[in-house]
Order: sequence, then structure tokens, then C-alpha cells
Amino acid sequence: MTIKSHIEQRLSDNFAPEILEVIDESEKHRGHGGWREGGETHFRVRIVSATFEGMSRVARHRAVNGCLKDALEQGVHALAIEARAPGEADPRGGGRATAPA
Repeated sequence: MTIKSHIEQRLSDNFAPEILEVIDESEKHRGHGGWREGGETHFRVRIVSATFEGMSRVARHRAVNGCLKDALEQGVHALAIEARAPGEADPRGGGRATAPA
């Protein structure tokens, strides 16, 4: 199982997200600290889950980091987290969080 697949499975199991994107951004970091041949070192997670209702941004990040502790220990160098509750505005300007049709 790839690290990306592992991350997707752990997040799905723990947060039952409406939207989940796990993006391997390793190639963007070629030559930088933590990068290695083959990728799977730098990830971006975009997740929308009812679990995050009422949680601060810091609490959401702690929850995701806690869920992925084993992946981080297996060589993930960087993890960018975009965690929202359903209906919250997308900070990238994409409107409200809605599940794909």
C-alpha cells in the first residue's frame, strides 16, 4: 500500500469525510529537505467532515496529525492540511463545501 493510499484510508476511517483529496506534492519539492526519489514525502490534504464542526483550526490540524501519526513517522516530511466542516467557505475562493454530484 502506498503512503498516499494509507493516508486516504486512515482519514476516511476516522473522519467519514464528504470530500477528501490527498495530493502528493513531492515533485514540487525536488532538491529540498526531506525530498527523496519516488516521492511520497510532501502531501496536501483537503478534507471536509462534519467531525470538524465547532472545532478551531488548530484542533482540526491536531486531529488530522494525530490520525496520521504513523504515516508521518514513516517518512512523510511535510503535510499541508485544509480541514473544513460542511458548508464552510473554501479559503481558496471556491465557494462552500459540497460533496461532488
